[in-house]
Amino acid sequence: MASRRWQSRPVIGCLKSLLLLYCCVFWVTGVVLLAVGLWGKLMLGPYMSLVGRGSADAPYVLTATGASIVLFGLFGCLAACRGRPWMLKLYAVLLCLVFLAELIAGISGFVFRHEIKGSFLNTLSDAVLNYNGLDERSLAVDDVQRRLRCCGVLNYTSWFSSVYFPVGGVPTSCCVSLSDCSSTNLRNSSLLPTRVHGQGCYNLVTSFIETNMGIIAGVTFGIAFSQLIGMWLACCLSRLITANQYEMV
Repeated sequence: MASRRWQSRPVIGCLKSLLLLYCCVFWVTGVVLLAVGLWGKLMLGPYMSLVGRGSADAPYVLTATGASIVLFGLFGCLAACRGRPWMLKLYAVLLCLVFLAELIAGISGFVFRHEIKGSFLNTLSDAVLNYNGLDERSLAVDDVQRRLRCCGVLNYTSWFSSVYFPVGGVPTSCCVSLSDCSSTNLRNSSLLPTRVHGQGCYNLVTSFIETNMGIIAGVTFGIAFSQLIGMWLACCLSRLITANQYEMV
């Protein structure tokens, strides 16, 4: 028994090192998700009024997930260092819960992507239709058009049916060059094609998402399935320690 226990020490030490390395990578992933969530809340806050409720909650989901992963990562390091089987098993269960949550979120986002796009279309159309240049949604529309160099929902003609067009024409945030955008020109539908951006904001945003959907899905599921490695390492280390009645010092 003593010989077997002595032979198991290098294996247990190797698994411990691998699990600690995994926990560090896992912890860094949590920090990144937490930072992205906080950045999304702080920087994308003005645009949240243009998306549906589910999409608007995305920064909170990322922040909560990142914070959970950070805490679980620290617990995993403690479990590996202490070498307590019950702690390792609990860590494997926590990883399983995070894995299932990320998998469900990823699948839901992919399955309901058309509903999300539809919600964005309806919200953006309503914001353009009731644009006044003063409220939160109007300022968000201006910022989107200015930053993305787009105009209207599908194109600049979306503004023709807005309550703002008879008074102010197309907003100056649509202009290619402010020097060519007088109030008279912005109300002249025949001059607008040469004065404002031709691409609509909805098409620009959705085409970007569709183009990068493969990358987004790959990263999401890659992070999720990487947790299977952590579960396997934690379970193997727990079983080996229990079988050899070995405790880390």
